Amino acid sequence: MVVDSLSRVLARLQNLPSMSLPTDYPRPVGTNKLIEAAHIADLSEQTSLALLKLAVHTEDNNIDVEEPQNMESTPSAFHLLLAAFTVLLHRYTGDTDVIIGSSSAAASAPLILRLAVDPADTFWSVVRRVQQVEKEAEADVLPYETIVQALHKDHEDQVHPIFRVRFFDETDRPRENFIRSTSLTSDLTIFVTRPPATTRSSLAPQISLRILYNSLLFSPIRISFVVDQLSVLLRRVSAHPGAPIGSVPLLTPGQRERLPNPTADLHWCDWKGAITGIFSQNAQRWPERRCVIQSVPAASFDVPQDTRVYSYGDIRRASNVLAHYLLQGGVQREEVVMIYAYRSVELVVAVMAVLKIGATFSVIDPAYPASRQVIYLQVAQPRGLVVLAGAGKIGPTVRNFLSSDLQIRVEVPALEFSGTGDILGGLGSEGDVLKSCHHLSETDPDILIGPDSVGTLSFTSGSTGIPKGVKGRHYSLTHFFPWMGEKFSLSDQSKFTMLSGIAHDPIQRDIFTPLFFGAELYVPTAEDIGTPGRLAEWMDDSKVTVTHLTPAMGQLLSARATRQIPCLRHAFFVGDILTKRDCHRLQSLAPNVYIVNMYGTTETQRAVSYFEIPAVSVDATFLATQKDVMPAGEGMIDVQLLVVNRTDKNVPCAVGEVGEIYVRSGGLAEGYLDSAASAEKFVANWFASSTPWRDTILHPLEGLAGPESRYWKGIRDRMYRSGDLGRYLPDGRVECTGRADDQVKIRGFRIELGEIDTLMSQHPLVRENVTLVRRDKDEEKILISYFVPVDGPTLTGFTSEISDYEEFDGVKSIPKYRRLIKDIREHLKKKLPSYSVPSLFVPLHRMPLNPNGKIDKPALPFPDTAHAHVSVSERKAAQGKKLRNASPTEIKLCAIWTNILPNPPETIPLDESFFDLGGHSILATRLIFEIRKQFIVEAPLGLVFAQPTISGLAPAIDALREPDFGIARQDSTTPSETPIANGRSLPKELPIPAVEYGKDLDNLISRLPPSYAPLPTDFNTRPLTVFLTGATGYLGAFVLRDLLQRQERVQKVICLVRGATIDKALDRLRTSCSDRGVWDETWATSGRLEVVVGDLGQDQFAMDKDSWSRVAAEADVILHNGALVHWVYPYEKLRAANVISTLTTMELASMTKQKFLVFVSSTSAIDTEHYVRLSDALSNTQDGHRGIPENDDLEGARIGLKTGYGQSKWVSEKLLFEAGKRGLRGHIVRPGYVVGDSKTAVTNTDDFLWRLVKGCVQLGLVPDINNTVNMVPVDHVARCTTLAAVTPLPGTAFSVLHIVAKPLPTFNNMLSSLAEYGFPTRQCEYLVWRRELEKHVMEVQDNALFPLLHFVLDDLPTSTKAPELDDSNISALLLSHPSDTPSTVSDELMGLYLAWLVRAGFLPSPSQEQKRKDLPPLANNSVTKAAGRSGG
Repeated sequence: MVVDSLSRVLARLQNLPSMSLPTDYPRPVGTNKLIEAAHIADLSEQTSLALLKLAVHTEDNNIDVEEPQNMESTPSAFHLLLAAFTVLLHRYTGDTDVIIGSSSAAASAPLILRLAVDPADTFWSVVRRVQQVEKEAEADVLPYETIVQALHKDHEDQVHPIFRVRFFDETDRPRENFIRSTSLTSDLTIFVTRPPATTRSSLAPQISLRILYNSLLFSPIRISFVVDQLSVLLRRVSAHPGAPIGSVPLLTPGQRERLPNPTADLHWCDWKGAITGIFSQNAQRWPERRCVIQSVPAASFDVPQDTRVYSYGDIRRASNVLAHYLLQGGVQREEVVMIYAYRSVELVVAVMAVLKIGATFSVIDPAYPASRQVIYLQVAQPRGLVVLAGAGKIGPTVRNFLSSDLQIRVEVPALEFSGTGDILGGLGSEGDVLKSCHHLSETDPDILIGPDSVGTLSFTSGSTGIPKGVKGRHYSLTHFFPWMGEKFSLSDQSKFTMLSGIAHDPIQRDIFTPLFFGAELYVPTAEDIGTPGRLAEWMDDSKVTVTHLTPAMGQLLSARATRQIPCLRHAFFVGDILTKRDCHRLQSLAPNVYIVNMYGTTETQRAVSYFEIPAVSVDATFLATQKDVMPAGEGMIDVQLLVVNRTDKNVPCAVGEVGEIYVRSGGLAEGYLDSAASAEKFVANWFASSTPWRDTILHPLEGLAGPESRYWKGIRDRMYRSGDLGRYLPDGRVECTGRADDQVKIRGFRIELGEIDTLMSQHPLVRENVTLVRRDKDEEKILISYFVPVDGPTLTGFTSEISDYEEFDGVKSIPKYRRLIKDIREHLKKKLPSYSVPSLFVPLHRMPLNPNGKIDKPALPFPDTAHAHVSVSERKAAQGKKLRNASPTEIKLCAIWTNILPNPPETIPLDESFFDLGGHSILATRLIFEIRKQFIVEAPLGLVFAQPTISGLAPAIDALREPDFGIARQDSTTPSETPIANGRSLPKELPIPAVEYGKDLDNLISRLPPSYAPLPTDFNTRPLTVFLTGATGYLGAFVLRDLLQRQERVQKVICLVRGATIDKALDRLRTSCSDRGVWDETWATSGRLEVVVGDLGQDQFAMDKDSWSRVAAEADVILHNGALVHWVYPYEKLRAANVISTLTTMELASMTKQKFLVFVSSTSAIDTEHYVRLSDALSNTQDGHRGIPENDDLEGARIGLKTGYGQSKWVSEKLLFEAGKRGLRGHIVRPGYVVGDSKTAVTNTDDFLWRLVKGCVQLGLVPDINNTVNMVPVDHVARCTTLAAVTPLPGTAFSVLHIVAKPLPTFNNMLSSLAEYGFPTRQCEYLVWRRELEKHVMEVQDNALFPLLHFVLDDLPTSTKAPELDDSNISALLLSHPSDTPSTVSDELMGLYLAWLVRAGFLPSPSQEQKRKDLPPLANNSVTKAAGRSGG
């Protein structure tokens, strides 16, 4: 039966989809991280009534016939809510295959529900499907772990969760194990609760929802929106259960206020004037002002590059000359003048001249293949032609087409400025063609231009293989500039760049923006752009402040750049998705740049939305909470991005719902040259059936209409259908999620995959083909064409003699078809621009098909591209052989050190340790954050300790900055970006600790003796002498007190204490114990306490020979509590004090007589994801284990421990395990967080939890963290440790004792008490708290969390999700020793701790006005001196 059930379950769960819910923050990479938060909501009376209405709904709605009701077919409130939740998931993701983890009222094991959803389904059909799927799952109920193991048995590396959302009824039991075991991989969990009701209650069910969510992914407002939309959906479908679920409106009133109103007035008549008129006004006002600064290539490498400066007067005069020549040549209004161009001042002149005569300009890039140029000319049908002299000669194919197929009325053969500043047009029959118009240079053509005059013709891809021409209006050329000037501080003092592709419509923005403001435009040479690293130097030399870039150009700018660009203030990105990595790269070069991601298309004429990223010098934390792809943002002035339901366009999308993006604006392009295509994409706004707005151009408020009204078609409330998919974010901004068709953008160019496939299919040897966009190993988008060759004799001439073996997944031998691939590539080059030619061609034996008979695109193989990275590594190796004194990274590090070190030397030595120059752990934290800020890398804090010199740090930082960090380095000879300094080779790879803890264990085991003697037979019956280390520490003081209070069992305690003499050591012990309120002077006077001088990190504890021998003879128990506790130091720095000292205690334990050994460890020894997963898995078993068993062998932490402290405890425990196998007897005590005494509240203020509390008080914010925290009062831990030493469990080799708080508190329990007792704090989501904390610390640098900032910012999500621990051994130990000492921290005890921390001066006094509780009184004898952990 079980086998049959398992086979049915596996059949249902084959080919599981991967759900991707819309998140607010980036999903953490690598290990699963969880900061749990909770949201509780009661369903409204209206929603409850909707549930009731749905529950009594019948398919035939025949209420006149009363028949027995089949109760099994009647959906419960749980079924209805689950169906509604499933619909929401479908609407959020677009997925039609949804997996949900759930529970069952009929079975103890969990259910995995796989639900098919289609937008055409009715809600009632989804309800029935939920019931059916649940019934099938209950019939084959199996333990969850059985299902997981069966699904993954053939996939050892399978890490993807089966589901990411869960839906439970709160009353189903048992389910705790399943909930815990899947919490780490679940994004969202809903618990449905229905309290008991009486007959006097409303018939509508009272239902509450408790939502647990990962606050690393979601904001609280998004979760509240989920509840709101669930309620709206239920109310809507209760009225229309037969409505298709894909079009049920989800928009709530609250969300409607945040989103664009599609009927709002967009100030359609706000015409700013023509760019030509505004430019002429600027030129006449400031004729001598610098307008275009053209860089000129140097004659040789050793000669500095020159520039030529052209004033506003120069550009006006030159454009007037050319404009009059075109007019005289017969160019008419809105006819096309084609400009054969290159990036230059002459391009500015040509564009302005064409616009001045009311004509339409279009640009051809000479780099396009001749066939593509011909297509553009054929579509544009120009009547004028302007060739820029620097663009070269027009090729014969194009020239022939111009002569034979087009009616060119006027041509300027070679436009250029002369050396004297005159504009020349090239030689004609009577000399220079423009000579006749030079006398008109001060006369602007008197050509009227209106808002709807067509001034531009740009091209975009067409699905038929023929580009579509887009007619641009003058309205958009100026409309946004005043707003941008105010929003982004653009002015006549700004300095702009011309970097866009010359035939790419953003070139218009490059030109018109500075001309509008009267600012300067800088034009680089081709060498400036093409030489790696040169573009950054050019921008810095030019002191530009504003640049327009595509992400691809941004990557070119940052590639191998050696110069900072502090002058750059704004970088506007458009043309492709902008990634976080793109932003980091630019910020590392330009610390003062505000990055603005803009969204727009050729059809919208301008980028029409924006999302601003502050400069790293202003807010270094902003990008940390952003997802990998920057959102499109919000509409610019008078622009709306409308996300519209794909099933019913009359339904606006709600927050989080995937829909198609429509751009509503008065600045849209006029349309395509093809009117049919225009009608499809430029549509009237169906949300506003009438246009009630006054047309102030045709009917101004005062006077008559102006002349521009002659070229104005009136108010047209239009929208452009972008074809992009997107969703609203909770703040109303929009993020793009993909394309509705096969059109994509790569490096800023819009590409129609259908166009590529159409042209490729025309190759005679291609039978089938499909082109996709895939990401390579650098996460860069590339085009890949898959094709099946046509078999036959013709193919033979295009293949080699290599055998046509099948490489993998149906791929033919690529080397065999290399000649054919080359021919296909050449075929496409003749018809497509270079950016549209695929990077890879993959020959296939056959196309993979899905069950519907269509090409199964996800199944297409992705060839390995690692060879590309090998060649890059080889180039870098060659470059790394050059010699120089210091690399740019080292120079920058020297400046950082100079600012941070308290007394830096005049020159920082490259090989001098940071700590030798006055640095310490707190300054090291500051150093790391400066490195993160300045280099834009995620540098771990341990890096400073592993590589404390500049010569060591620099290559480590370079390695972190590598753009190809996803590719393994070739070998140890691959050089760093930091070159050889002073003839000495620097480290080649990211440094690793000098001692690898797992290997060190293998070496240290050889030091153990082959066997240990048994304990004396009278060990359990006579008084004992205990040798105690770490007695001056916080826990050690309480352990000492507990030992000496057991007078019958403990006759004497010998403490190892550091000190110059025995008296000074005793004073040190007296002071530390007194500070904690546990000292009793009779211990010293009675002789029951003895102090020996020593040091943990030294051989034989640095004890003299007599003391060592005497302790060996007297001691019966060794209680090793001493350790160097440091959360930053690497393993090798802690090795002597923590690991070698453990070997010393083992040596001492076997000298003279065998002793019992108790080792105080830490749960940090099991702080790896393996144990979190193991804990979750064990919680599903039926053997009674509730977590990590105490007999686990620790092999799950051989790798993966992050802290040197945890590594040192792991090695020590493993050594003790091995010694236990050889006969040594003892216990390992593993406590969690040790907090204050439960009676006196005396606590250790140098502790993470109390630093967290104080840091929150200083910040005024507490994070919402629902994770549990194993915090245990120190007196309970001391009692357990002492009992382990003096009344150990019988018959144990070397067993572990887990000390666990019962019940486990949560971080929210702990931190919420602050506001209760009047500390001015408010709760916020974790990521907001983390970001505010980082900003606060970097500003004031006195927050209590500063020394532990790396832990809070980097590891807190991982560390707060701790494995559950089985504590069977400690429970057995305590069973015969009852006590009233609490094992956990209650709300009352937390108040006591806070009172002590206030009295000790660690926390400020709470506010009397804000408190809801008074702090409890402290005991009169309570010591209130803030004391940290001291050494052993």
